[in-house]
Amino acid sequence: YQKYNKPFYGINRGTFGFLMNKYNKNNVVKNIFKAKQISISPLIIKATTKHNKIFTAIAINEVSLFRQSRQTASLQIINKNKILAKKLICDGVLVSTPAGSTAYNLSVGGPILSLNSKKLAITPISPFRPRRWKGTIVPSSSVITIKNLNINKRAISAVADNIEVRNIKNIKIRINTKIKFKLLYDKNNSLSKKIKLEQSLNK
Repeated sequence: YQKYNKPFYGINRGTFGFLMNKYNKNNVVKNIFKAKQISISPLIIKATTKHNKIFTAIAINEVSLFRQSRQTASLQIINKNKILAKKLICDGVLVSTPAGSTAYNLSVGGPILSLNSKKLAITPISPFRPRRWKGTIVPSSSVITIKNLNINKRAISAVADNIEVRNIKNIKIRINTKIKFKLLYDKNNSLSKKIKLEQSLNK
């Protein structure tokens, strides 16, 4: 629904619903009119498969790369022309926005980013070599390229929020500042407040 350029007021009717508002059937319309608005730009991916097919997708939370088989992934991570990880042997890696930093990124040991940080978190999933590499934080202007160093033996897939692309050869990830998602939050339940609460619970 991004093409309609309308603000989103999410209502949680499931379990956690971090990007949502609490359900209140009596005051929905009232809460919408009183809600505070924030603007979020998503990640955009350009993924190339081993058969040279190209896929694009966007993600508000994170882009995840996973091994597709029993073999660990063998990845190289580059930010523009700077190598961040020459050869990372792992189960996968996440690139997370500030909005998504308290979700899967936090669960695998990544940092919580404030909404106005203008940063992205790159976090490995079960790193085997080098064991000490815990990931890094990069500017939101970064263009991150992740290469599969062993396409035939160590297949990987990429997931942009809930869109999956399999048998990845390489993927480019960046923030698309031309896209703005307007999210509405209840006055006493802002996203910034939620993130600060997660930071305090994580200490």
